[in-house]
Amino acid sequence: MNYKLAILLAIITTNLIRVVPMLLIKDQISNRFLRSFLYYVPYVTLAVMTFPSMIQTTLSPLSGIVALVIGIIAAWCRLGLFPVAAICCTIVYLMDSLTSSLGNPF
Repeated sequence: MNYKLAILLAIITTNLIRVVPMLLIKDQISNRFLRSFLYYVPYVTLAVMTFPSMIQTTLSPLSGIVALVIGIIAAWCRLGLFPVAAICCTIVYLMDSLTSSLGNPF
């Protein structure tokens, strides 16, 4: 019975989060601050979910941090998504290979 209640509460919570804003806000949002805030919410959510796993899922946190910094620099230089991802993956692979061959000094 507890799992049915948990599923029901999850359904209700998920739907309330989606339906309540549609019921409360009928007109187009004209507040400039609120519009810009809502524009960046998906990017912030993705970053909050992605950044910790980039550092924690590698063999050493140092390789994840180095790949993150170099990926930011590559993106700042206006490289596309695929080249940035390839550069970061290559850096993590090489650093983790080096780490495993040296016996994990980090």
